[in-house]
Amino acid sequence: MSPNAQTNKKEVQDFLIGRHYRRDNHVTLFNGDCLDLLKVIPNEEARLVVTSPPYNIGKAYERKININQYLDQQASVIEECVRVLSPTGSICWQVGNYTDKGEIFPLDILLYDIFKKFQLKLRNRIIWHFEHGLHCSKRFSGRYETILWFTKNDDYLFDLDPVRIPQKYPGKKHYKGPKAGQFSCNPAGKNPGDLWVIPNVKHNHIEKTIHPCQFPVELIERLILSMTAQGDLVIDPFMGVGSTPVAAIKNNRRSAGADIFKEYLDIAEERVTLAYNGLLPTRPMGKEVYEPPNSSTLTQNPFEEKGDY
Repeated sequence: MSPNAQTNKKEVQDFLIGRHYRRDNHVTLFNGDCLDLLKVIPNEEARLVVTSPPYNIGKAYERKININQYLDQQASVIEECVRVLSPTGSICWQVGNYTDKGEIFPLDILLYDIFKKFQLKLRNRIIWHFEHGLHCSKRFSGRYETILWFTKNDDYLFDLDPVRIPQKYPGKKHYKGPKAGQFSCNPAGKNPGDLWVIPNVKHNHIEKTIHPCQFPVELIERLILSMTAQGDLVIDPFMGVGSTPVAAIKNNRRSAGADIFKEYLDIAEERVTLAYNGLLPTRPMGKEVYEPPNSSTLTQNPFEEKGDY
């Protein structure tokens, strides 16, 4: 931690960070079972619940159990999340695959009926695509996970403008008809769609900590900016090292989350403190994944030998 961050840490703790939920906390970092945190949060308190729960695949922070028992545990958490969710709020549940003896079971499919049991409405099944990960030898390597976005009602908060991305042809105009000469696309940018290409947090990522499955901050930022307003409460039941509260602090939202590992919460506290003071390095939202050098002059496949074209 930098000296400036250390100097400011106590000040931030005094008025910003709490270990137990209070409405006037800017950030709540609860060490324990997320159900113990959720049960003290009043009904309809949160505008957004966003999380990536354990996938029941035996990571260091989880114990692999029977898949039906896992789904029952998830149902208990989801029920509490629905209770604390505002009528105009959203739930975003980011998951991958459960694997058993080489067979994969998509968790979003297994969890869908649980959300529907609580009368939630699916607005998007967002595909998060990334280029790097474990390499498989007996199937194609997995390079995506999914975010299930549910709302309680048809009247829900959604603001596209803060998360628009550049148009492919920003200056394109209608060339005939009553709109001739006017822009044929929104000059402010386009809808990012439901396929998001965002790097996952691997070894050389600027945000990397000790957590083996860390959320990239920009993924959470896109959800927070489009589904909440300033001052709203964002809850992450499985918070890990605090990417959700970091994204919330950067964008003037409150947050509350839980994790059973104090080591992760200590890192989350440090990251939140740095973020509050503008000192935490994060990958900018919307940054290109890769820009090849001299890309404008690349006219031949570099893997082809001369004379093969």
